[in-house]
Amino acid sequence: MASEALITTTTAQAKPPGPFRAFWSAFSENRGAVIGLVVVTLVVVLAILAPLLAPHDPVEQFKGATKLPPFWKEGADPRFWLGTDAVGRDMLSRLMYGARISLFIGLSVMVVSMAVGVSLGLAAAWFGGLVDVIIIRIMDLIMAIPSLVLAILIIAIIGPSLTNTIVAVTIVYLPRYVRLVRASALAELTRDYVTAAKVAGVGPFRLMTVTVLPNCLAPLIVQAALGVSDAILEAAGLGFLGLGAQPPTPEWGAMLADTRDLMLSHPWVMAFPGLCILVTVMAINLMGDGLRDALDPRLRKS
Repeated sequence: MASEALITTTTAQAKPPGPFRAFWSAFSENRGAVIGLVVVTLVVVLAILAPLLAPHDPVEQFKGATKLPPFWKEGADPRFWLGTDAVGRDMLSRLMYGARISLFIGLSVMVVSMAVGVSLGLAAAWFGGLVDVIIIRIMDLIMAIPSLVLAILIIAIIGPSLTNTIVAVTIVYLPRYVRLVRASALAELTRDYVTAAKVAGVGPFRLMTVTVLPNCLAPLIVQAALGVSDAILEAAGLGFLGLGAQPPTPEWGAMLADTRDLMLSHPWVMAFPGLCILVTVMAINLMGDGLRDALDPRLRKS
């Protein structure tokens, strides 16, 4: 009985951890990734709860309360913790609502780019030949133009707005997903399990979407995470140039553009949205590095 109990205990101890526990164990080894996850979670919570937490309407202008400093400087108003901008709008409220818009842009670009990119990448890998050549050459053409220049060109054609910003940035980052999925799918199509599925009579659509695609998800998830931060940065650049979200929309890049004349006289007005962009993008990148380490077995620590 004692020996059976010992064998049972040993077997239980040797049981490998579940996939989620193994993923979290690998992810949590990267302290930077954990910090990034905490910061991203905080930004998301603030963005979601902005209507409840923001002390003022982000577009409301308070007469006689323009260019007020933050609470730690002399002359601050306790109603405006981070001060006000040149027309008397509360900076804290605008930053909170700006998080909603920036995250919406990043997530929208990621979802649309990934959906279209996965479809085109799988089509290029499966059909090959002329279809593959056409898709890849179009992607090469997009990648040949600097991303910001291409986004500006697209905005110049379709006009500046929040929706058009999402369209422009989506087109700019589409080749990343197409090329990644195509390369991963081509590698998977040479494996034995795909051959077995073909012999079993699995159709092309089911083969690519149910059999091949799940095995391409690890690098795709990492690219999606990093793509959100890139989209936020690109949209902020367009907003700074006046080609993104239009005033009085509280988008971080547009806030930088609105306050650039105050950079020397009232530096905090420009520093706050710039700091939000920096911290958010850095946190998402750190989290993306952790996802890469956790999802790629070759990068896991033994």
